[in-house]
Amino acid sequence: MRKNARLAAVSVAATLALTSLSACGGGSAASDEAKSGGKVKIMVGGLDKVIYLPAMLTKRLGYFKDEGVDVELLTEPAGVQATTSLVSGDVQGVVGFYDHTLDLQAKGKQVESVVQLSHAPGEVEMVSTKAAGDITSPKDFKGKKLGVTGLGSSTDFLTKYLAVHNGVPTNQITPVAVGAGQTFISALKKGSIQGGMTTEPTVSQVLDKKLGKVLVDMRTPEGSKKALGGTYPSSSLYMNTEWANSHKETVQKLANAFVKTLKWMSKHTPEEIAAKMPSDYAQGGKELYAQSIKNTLPMFTTDGVMPADGPRTVERVLKAFNPNLKNTTIDLKKTYTTEFVEKAK
Repeated sequence: MRKNARLAAVSVAATLALTSLSACGGGSAASDEAKSGGKVKIMVGGLDKVIYLPAMLTKRLGYFKDEGVDVELLTEPAGVQATTSLVSGDVQGVVGFYDHTLDLQAKGKQVESVVQLSHAPGEVEMVSTKAAGDITSPKDFKGKKLGVTGLGSSTDFLTKYLAVHNGVPTNQITPVAVGAGQTFISALKKGSIQGGMTTEPTVSQVLDKKLGKVLVDMRTPEGSKKALGGTYPSSSLYMNTEWANSHKETVQKLANAFVKTLKWMSKHTPEEIAAKMPSDYAQGGKELYAQSIKNTLPMFTTDGVMPADGPRTVERVLKAFNPNLKNTTIDLKKTYTTEFVEKAK
């Protein structure tokens, strides 16, 4: 099902590009349609990942429709590819990691988080069962092949930070793009990687198959603070600042819908949430999928508001290993806005 969705996304790429590029200017028919509550295309860095669950859940709950905005959700396996879709004008928004807004600002692109879905990464650094004796902490990353969803992705960012923070230079590890889900599991099983960073439901599936163990757990704010030294806002709805400013009515509707979903999630059980999602997301079985949601729920905010100390943590983490950011002054206030979620509350 998801393969078909991706193929469809590719087949209409030219059309999307033309639509969105003109929309950024705010003067096309497509732009007017979006401004009045018409179709908005949002790319998600993996629709079946629990860390991005609010995107599909909002659709399934009918909250986009209730707000009068027609949202088309597209999917890419890694956040960096979703970001590329936004920058190239293929989509109007991305549900992905907030840290890309800082990375893009350093590259001269102005993008901002308009709804902050989480205040922890939801990521887990795993080590294969075979390599568990050799890798007991990130201090042992030297010379190891470590799986990430994609090069330049947030899993790549966090892996490099864990290495550097524990005394291992980035040139002494080998990040390997293995995606998530079955491709990650296969790489771990074949020994193509000794460890890697992934999310639920992949984490629960790896543990269930006894293919790996948890090395660093960042599924909760507590785990995030332990590994990264502070609150780390991750999953968010981010958009080109220019587009958001010229389509405030549409952005407000999106914020209203997402905040409704976050509140709904805070009042329902993992089983109730799982029941609303597409059945093929539960590849490891219904019970395991519900457990993966339970493991990840603490990462989500309940109001879509950026945590006050979050942006500084993200900046510190990125500057620890990224030379492009290290010597660049980042205006954090331009990487997010609470305007829309404050009104949604």
